[in-house]
Amino acid sequence: MKIAVPVSNENQIESHIGNTEFYNVFSISDKKEIERITKMKSTGGCGCNSDIASVLASDGVTVVLAAGIGGGSTKAFNKNGIDVIRGCSGDATEIVNLYLSGLIEDKGSSCDNHQSNNMHDDHHSAHHTPEIISIDKSSHQCGCNHGSGNSCNHN
Repeated sequence: MKIAVPVSNENQIESHIGNTEFYNVFSISDKKEIERITKMKSTGGCGCNSDIASVLASDGVTVVLAAGIGGGSTKAFNKNGIDVIRGCSGDATEIVNLYLSGLIEDKGSSCDNHQSNNMHDDHHSAHHTPEIISIDKSSHQCGCNHGSGNSCNHN
C-alpha cells in the first residue's frame, strides 16, 4: 500500500492541495508500518487541473490524506483508484500513523468554492483538522502543536 500526502518543506500537510510543491509518498508494509518515504515533486495545481492523480496512481498510491481539497480534485483521484481522506492537518508522518491505526476518517469536502477560472478563495488558509475516532487522551501526542485550542478534536 502507498499513501500520498501533500506536504510543505517542514513535513506539514499543506492547507490546500493545489498549493503543494511536494507529495510525500509513504510505502506501507503488510504490518501497517511505514517502510519508506519518498518525496515526489507536484505536477502543479489541483487534482482537477493537473495529472497528479494519474502520476500518483501509476506509482501505486491508493490513498491521499489531504487538508483542503475540492470535489473536482477528489473525483480525479477517485477516477484513478485513489481514496481521498479530507480534513487532515499537522505532521504528515503522525497523520499517516493515525490513519494506519484506524483513527482518522474522511471529514467530507473542505474546498467547495472553485471560481470560474479554477482559482480558489482565500478561505482555504483556514486550519483543517482530522477527526480522531478514539484515542487514549492521556498518552496521545499528535505532534500538531495546537496548544490549548485542541484543534485535532481529541481532547
